[in-house]
Amino acid sequence: MQITKDTVVQFHYTLSDDTGVLENSRSQDPVLYLQGHGNLIEGLEKSMEGHQAGDQFNVTLAPADAYGEIAADSIQSVQVKHLMGAKKWKPGMVAVVNTEQGQRQVTVVKVGMFKAEVDTNHPLAGKTLSFDIDVIDVRAASAEEIEHGHAHGVGGHHHH
Repeated sequence: MQITKDTVVQFHYTLSDDTGVLENSRSQDPVLYLQGHGNLIEGLEKSMEGHQAGDQFNVTLAPADAYGEIAADSIQSVQVKHLMGAKKWKPGMVAVVNTEQGQRQVTVVKVGMFKAEVDTNHPLAGKTLSFDIDVIDVRAASAEEIEHGHAHGVGGHHHH
């Protein structure tokens, strides 16, 4: 079965940039997602289209097709108590903050006693990314998965 809209895909990946390997999913369960519903970055989702189980391929994405270009006006001041992910913050650390659009990763630029300056660009913004993809499985999505807009099961979304 080919990867098309409303198929559920299981895959492993190795993510690299010009400095080397950033992430490798092969030591855990494969990633599970619903094609055509914006569950992956746009360029990666487009590159998956038409592939099938057993395919191995590499795709290199420019920043515009991955996490975007770096926005110059991205430094914001937030209260330290709103940073999630560590007890003590240092410049360069990645934190999670709650926004009106949901949780978002930010990079700590400067930290004071009560306030921190954070860069709201995604940590991979402005980078050309290379993905080595290994498609494990492709199946038709259930009506419930399509209705919910995401895949269910190991490596995907779980409802409790």
